[in-house]
Amino acid sequence: MQSKKVTFKGALGESLSAKIDLPENDSVKAYALFAHCFTCSKDLRAVGNITKALAEIGIATFRFDFTGLGQSSGDFAETNFSSNVEDLLAACKYMDEELEGPAILIGHSLGGAAVLQAANHMQSVQAVATIGAPAEPAHVKENFKMSLDEIEETGQAKVTLAGRPFTIKKQFIDDLEETRMKKYIADLGKALIIFHSPIDNTVGIDNAQKIFVAAKHPKSFISLDKADHLLQEKEDSEYVGKVLGTWAQKYIG
Repeated sequence: MQSKKVTFKGALGESLSAKIDLPENDSVKAYALFAHCFTCSKDLRAVGNITKALAEIGIATFRFDFTGLGQSSGDFAETNFSSNVEDLLAACKYMDEELEGPAILIGHSLGGAAVLQAANHMQSVQAVATIGAPAEPAHVKENFKMSLDEIEETGQAKVTLAGRPFTIKKQFIDDLEETRMKKYIADLGKALIIFHSPIDNTVGIDNAQKIFVAAKHPKSFISLDKADHLLQEKEDSEYVGKVLGTWAQKYIG
């Protein structure tokens, strides 16, 4: 796999950092667009393992840092779920203009909820994959439930997520509450594959069931057995990449 770094303008006008993972021989069958998990980045090891597996069968992946995260510019405190979806659409626009529109849309955790909402606005997308995704974005509040009262009373709070400090504002909570996913999932109109671990203690397996029931065929579910939410074991993320690549080839022509 070979990688190229690029930047593009996100939904809030900030410069977003991206990476394109390409097959070694530059023979690209199709492009995928990857949305990372809440407060993570495009450089999460599991993401790289997945994109490497896809590159080995000729699928190039565009992965980027959402506004205010990783190497992207902007203030995370000013972002929300809706701006994440808009960042995804901005990434798709960049791909349409500079590369080729994504045929596959992949989202991990909250990124999974974002791709389910964004997919309907991307004409090139034929297949969608979620990994450990919540059925509703509001589920992410579980990560900082001890601070919800402070956020409600003062308008914001500093919280620690994955060992790092973040400022969460009330507008972020309000935006989560306003988003209802069932209709987006039902109207997806794309092939869907759901990856989820039955022992995921961050986003419970019941979320996968709700997404699967709400979706129309063609739809598939893959159990990740003993994997954790972040796919920290290399074999788990490699498995996702290999299964996803094999499944997607049916839909990318």
